[in-house]
Amino acid sequence: MPIDFPELSFDLALNPHATPDAPYGPRQLGVLDEAGLDAAHRSISSWPGYAPTPLVALPGLAKAVGIGMLHYKQEAERFGLRSFKPLGGAYAVERCLTRVLTEQSGRTDIDTRSLLDGEHAQAVSDVTVTAATDGNHGRSVAWGARMFGCRCVIYINESVSRAREAAIAAYGAEVRRHPGSYDDAVREAFAVARREGWHVIPDTTDGEVVQAPRDVTQGYALMAAEALEQLADERAPTHLFLQAGVGGMAAAVCAEFWRALGPKRPLTVIVEPKQAACWHASLTAGAPTAVTGDIDSFMGGLACGEVSALAWEILEPGAHATLALDDAAAAATMRILAAGVHGDPCLVGGESGVAGLAALLTVAQDPEARETLGLSPDARVLVFGSEGATDEAMYEQVVGRSWHEVAS
Repeated sequence: MPIDFPELSFDLALNPHATPDAPYGPRQLGVLDEAGLDAAHRSISSWPGYAPTPLVALPGLAKAVGIGMLHYKQEAERFGLRSFKPLGGAYAVERCLTRVLTEQSGRTDIDTRSLLDGEHAQAVSDVTVTAATDGNHGRSVAWGARMFGCRCVIYINESVSRAREAAIAAYGAEVRRHPGSYDDAVREAFAVARREGWHVIPDTTDGEVVQAPRDVTQGYALMAAEALEQLADERAPTHLFLQAGVGGMAAAVCAEFWRALGPKRPLTVIVEPKQAACWHASLTAGAPTAVTGDIDSFMGGLACGEVSALAWEILEPGAHATLALDDAAAAATMRILAAGVHGDPCLVGGESGVAGLAALLTVAQDPEARETLGLSPDARVLVFGSEGATDEAMYEQVVGRSWHEVAS
C-alpha cells in the first residue's frame, strides 16, 4: 500500500566511531545519570499541567513502508507550548534559580514547590535569564521565567518568523533580533550575559558553560523515560530516528535508551537538514566540525551549524548513522501525518518535529539504504514528534488545513 511521498535525494553515512556494544560509561554518566533523571522527573512532574504525552501507534504507516511497527511520541501539546522544549529550557530555569538563590542566601530548602509558591519572589525577580533560539527553546525559557517570576531576554536570528517571535514575547520575555544565523545569536547571548551578569540557559555548550545544558538534557530525557514506560508491555524498538540541531534532544533520547537497555539499545540515526548537517560533518571528521554558509532550512529548529559539546559525549560513540534530508521531505511528512494512513489517526506535526519520521519515509524507498540500516519487515521504529504547529500560518500553508481541523 504505497503512500504519496516524493523520491528525494539524501545523504546517509554510518558513524565510524560508533560503539554499539559498549556499556553506558563515565563519559555518558557525566551528561545523564539516574540521579539527574530522577531529579528532573520530581521537579517537572510537580509543575501545573504535567502529564506524559501520548505514544501513538501507526500500524497503517508501518505497513505502508514495510516495517513491523511504528510509534510516534506526540509532543504537540506538552504544557500547551506545542513542543517538547519545556522539559529542557523551563527546567534549566528552575535549576538556575535554585542554584543562584541557594548561593545568595545559604539556604538549603529552596525547591520546586517554594519557587512555584512565590516564597522567594523578590530575590527571583532580580535574576535575568537569557537564551538564543530558533523559536521553541526560547519559548520554553520564557515560559519557565514567567512561571517562576524572573526576567527573561531572548535572542533570535533574522530568519525566525514574526509568529515565533510573538509567541516568545507572549510569555513576557524581551525579544532581541540579531543579524546572522542561530549560531551568531548564541554567541551574542553569551557575550551580553557575561557583560551584564545574566544567566544563560543554552541548549548547547562550547565546553565551558555546561551546567545549564546538562539540566536541559536531563529534562529532555524525561520524554524518553516516558516512552520506555509506555512501551513496557511491547518489544523494545529496534530503531530510533532522531532529529538534531545542536543535538540536545537526540543526545537525551539516545542516552536514556542506552542507559536503560545497554547493548540491546536501538540503532540510532541522527537526522538533519542537508544544508545544516553539522553532525554528519562532525562524526565523519571525528571531532566537532562547524558547517558554514547559508544553513537556513524549512526545518528551522534544526538549522544549526555547530554541535553541542555536551551532546557530543553521547552521540559520538552512541549514534550509529547520520542522515541529511531535503526540506521537501518534512513538508510531505506533515501532510501524510495530517491525513492519516490506512486507519491511522490524524496527527499535527511541525516542520522540525517530523524530521525523524521524514527520514524513515525517505530511506524506506531505497533498498540499499534499508539494508544498510537493517530496516527489515520486522523492524520496530520509534520517532519523536518533537513539535506541533508552532507557526500556525506556515502549518496551514503546507498542509492545506488548520491544525485545529487536523486535531479535531
